[in-house]
Amino acid sequence: MDRRTFLLTSAAGLGSVTLTGSLWQTLGSPPETAGSAYGPLLSPDENGLRLPPGFRSRVVARAGRNVGPTSYRWHPAPDGGACFPDGAGWIYVSNSEVDGTGGASAIRFAADGSITSATRILEGTDRNCSGGPTPWGTWLSCEEVPRGRVFETDPRGRRRPVELPGMGRFTHEAAAVDPVREVVYLTEDEPDGCFYRFQPAAWPDLTAGRLEVLCLRDSDGSVTWRPVPAPSAVRRPTRHQVPGAQRFDGGEGAWYVAGGCWFTTKGDRRVWRYDADRSRLTVAADPTTAQMPRVDNLTADSRGELFVAEDGPAMRICTLSPTGRVRPFLSIEGHPDSEVTGPAFTPDGTRLYFSSQRGSTGEDDDGTTYEVTGPFHGARRGSG
Repeated sequence: MDRRTFLLTSAAGLGSVTLTGSLWQTLGSPPETAGSAYGPLLSPDENGLRLPPGFRSRVVARAGRNVGPTSYRWHPAPDGGACFPDGAGWIYVSNSEVDGTGGASAIRFAADGSITSATRILEGTDRNCSGGPTPWGTWLSCEEVPRGRVFETDPRGRRRPVELPGMGRFTHEAAAVDPVREVVYLTEDEPDGCFYRFQPAAWPDLTAGRLEVLCLRDSDGSVTWRPVPAPSAVRRPTRHQVPGAQRFDGGEGAWYVAGGCWFTTKGDRRVWRYDADRSRLTVAADPTTAQMPRVDNLTADSRGELFVAEDGPAMRICTLSPTGRVRPFLSIEGHPDSEVTGPAFTPDGTRLYFSSQRGSTGEDDDGTTYEVTGPFHGARRGSG
């Protein structure tokens, strides 16, 4: 397949649309994989991580074991995550992608990086996969099950979680908040899934509003948004309610930065960018140009450089620059049956958190959460 022409095939008899080379026009030069933006990856450290020079790692939590000096046992299958400021320190929130129990937990860190507490912030939910942070300091936790829900949670555990029915009932994956247009973008983990946006009735209250689905308007990638008639999906799945809704093969992570929402699709191994300023969809990376076998969660540093996680067997986090360059940043050795999940930077950009969801054994109860520190490009001067 030529790099500049590919086919998006709609499901359920909705036809297909050929997207041409104009989808690549905002990306500059083709993606590259040679070398790392931070230097070559060194031999595995004591935690099995291959890192660039100047970086170091530590394990901050293991499933089923006490977190640091606390009596709180870390949840199995850690998935999507985010960091939040907390006085002079910060909080890392992580979902648990477990059938029937799910939920989310939080670890609180002091300014020097020491762990001060850990707690459960969401329970009684099902397969909490990814989600996303809000600008006002809450965590949107998403259920990855048919007719799954979204919950707004308090990382500090002071307020009860709130279910957000307006965001629809479907196989939720990630959520990315656009504070400029006052909407939330949502991905759907289905082979014929859709890409949605939620417009709150009264920003920033997310309890009510309108759910819309992306529809391709032209082969140049221009799009339009159409309302989903019945977000509760009692009789018909949301993805089948709007004729012409664009299909995406297994929506995964999403992150809003620099006027656009970037998101991944695991089925066709692509990274997409929705340009919110121009209402246009482009492909930032696909398997013909970028060697990222299984794209998943993603985040960005303060400069807007994306960090894209990969599932096994690669088990890497790669950087994806605004110009489309793909470069490995780290890899986890000896975890071929796991996934890299929950990448998130601290507010000052000096530390990166993430997990190996199923660890070296490939079991949920072996999930491991890491911290990496070092000379990140997006770190604030004078920090860390």
